[in-house]
Amino acid sequence: MSLHVPDGLLFASATAGIKESGNPDVACVEAPRGATAAAMFTSNRVVAAPVTVGREHLRASRGRVRALLINSGNANCATGPDGLTAARQSCEALASLLGCDTTEVIPCSTGIIGVPFPTSKLLAALPRLLADRRSNDGAAYAVARAIMTTDTRMKTASTSVSIDGREVCVLGIAKGAGMIHPNMATLLVYLFTDIDASAAELRRVLRPAVAGTFNSISIDGDTSTNDTAILMASGASGARTRTPSDEATFASAVAEVCASLAAQVVSDGEGVKHTVTLHVDGASSHAAADRIARTLAHSLLVKTAWAGADPNWGRLLAAVGRSGVSVDPDAVAIWIGGEKVCERGAAFPFDAAAVHRRMSEPSYEIRIQVGGGEGAARILTGDLTAEYVRINADYST
Repeated sequence: MSLHVPDGLLFASATAGIKESGNPDVACVEAPRGATAAAMFTSNRVVAAPVTVGREHLRASRGRVRALLINSGNANCATGPDGLTAARQSCEALASLLGCDTTEVIPCSTGIIGVPFPTSKLLAALPRLLADRRSNDGAAYAVARAIMTTDTRMKTASTSVSIDGREVCVLGIAKGAGMIHPNMATLLVYLFTDIDASAAELRRVLRPAVAGTFNSISIDGDTSTNDTAILMASGASGARTRTPSDEATFASAVAEVCASLAAQVVSDGEGVKHTVTLHVDGASSHAAADRIARTLAHSLLVKTAWAGADPNWGRLLAAVGRSGVSVDPDAVAIWIGGEKVCERGAAFPFDAAAVHRRMSEPSYEIRIQVGGGEGAARILTGDLTAEYVRINADYST
């Protein structure tokens, strides 16, 4: 499938030998004429070196970016002062080759934590990496492939819209299959566009787009140390958001791409066989509904029931009760795949075989009404299978 590739950007990938598999493991996205950018990073208190350096560079450059430098196979996290030196040296080397300021290079890493970073391998690969720069969907797909770790497939999405009388493209590339829990951004997400926008304008678009997508998914309840979401604008289209309508159109395009990527991440979750969209409504506030939804999404008992397509609604009710939100059990109603299974906190007559068949499908919805309030929330999540345990039990060996 062809992608809408924004003008003014070059994509490249290479093999540096960081991954033992020998698969591509380093990528670069460059804006030859420069770009503006906005970013959101992990809220984990244990922060990888590239996140620290990326934050520093964005502040120092005031949102001006020339290139992203991404590696997979090594997270460069819990690597001490040497890790920070490695991230900075990598940026300095790429900046020297591109002829730009070091602060205009943003580093990103993904992979195993606590392993010394192979700086020399990355630096040796940079000339080959830059020699491969191209501006087409094949090169963009190659970047998506190079940043994969436990992912089983690439994650890309794109769209184009008319703004200010010009075509504007939005392209998204992401990776993530494990350590996925909504708390920004729970994976690596790169959003590219050719609109002409300031860093402040991009921030206004990025935050709500992330809130409704990447911050509303969960696979295993673990927030990564390297989470990064970046929205980068080359300005090559010349289009600007001159009216509220233009701004809404652009924001909608970014949110659309984010929603597609978020759904792809959950469906490719480590060991995930069923994706479940949780809807919680009737709560006293959005925050209360969100807390209930996240409790359900993280419950091992709930997630293993989903793995077995077991319509055990009692596990759902119990998770609601331990969420910490004040709920009247007698006001709770539950629907699985559109079939009511619980009313007023007690069993509602339903066809268990039919609900089991519905839960055996690749995706379905669960709705939980907890009262008569206006608070509602939605979380996209998945089941927990033996395959997830196998993948993570063998990850570093």
